[in-house]
Amino acid sequence: MLKLRRKTVVHLDVQKTDLSKEDLVKLVLDKDELLTSKDEEIKDMKDKVLRSYAEMENVIARTKRESENSKKFAVQNFSKSLLDVADNLARASSAVKESFSKLDTSEACSGAVPLLKTLLEGVDMTDKQLGEVFKKFGVEEFDPLNEKFDPERHYAVFQMPDTSKPSGTVTAVVKVGYMLHDRVLRPAEVGVAEGGPSEEEPEQKSGGD
Repeated sequence: MLKLRRKTVVHLDVQKTDLSKEDLVKLVLDKDELLTSKDEEIKDMKDKVLRSYAEMENVIARTKRESENSKKFAVQNFSKSLLDVADNLARASSAVKESFSKLDTSEACSGAVPLLKTLLEGVDMTDKQLGEVFKKFGVEEFDPLNEKFDPERHYAVFQMPDTSKPSGTVTAVVKVGYMLHDRVLRPAEVGVAEGGPSEEEPEQKSGGD
């Protein structure tokens, strides 16, 4: 009797767990929908991770660039304050050289020659050392004589009639300019030619022909 009861119970359990074809199809479809939904969630998460990673790389690159620029241009104000010193040394050198050219070579003035020579050597040496310090920190002098006027790099102090050069050509340099790496530290003070042929005129003539 016990054995018969067990068989009956097992048989009933099997009947309870039996699924129809429709139920199996529905179950499979439900699973597919769930998997599709999970795949979309995974793709969305991957996309978010990639975007976050790209943004993080951009922030790191920008921070690095800003840090490099801060180091690169940290001496800007200090360098600017030394430009007048460089100008004065250049003027002193020119003045001493001019004094040499006008010096009386008679015996009465012979004692002044060694003094002026020593002074000139001292001024030139100081000027050279200052130039080396400037170069070490990325400060470079530029002389734009005969270049086309560029408002980003030049400051026009005056204009002068000159028909031998195209209008807008730098014909005189009052003060040289300085660059700090790729940035203009001080624009050159210049005189600019006017009244000469413009650079566009040849193109207009050739176009008319």
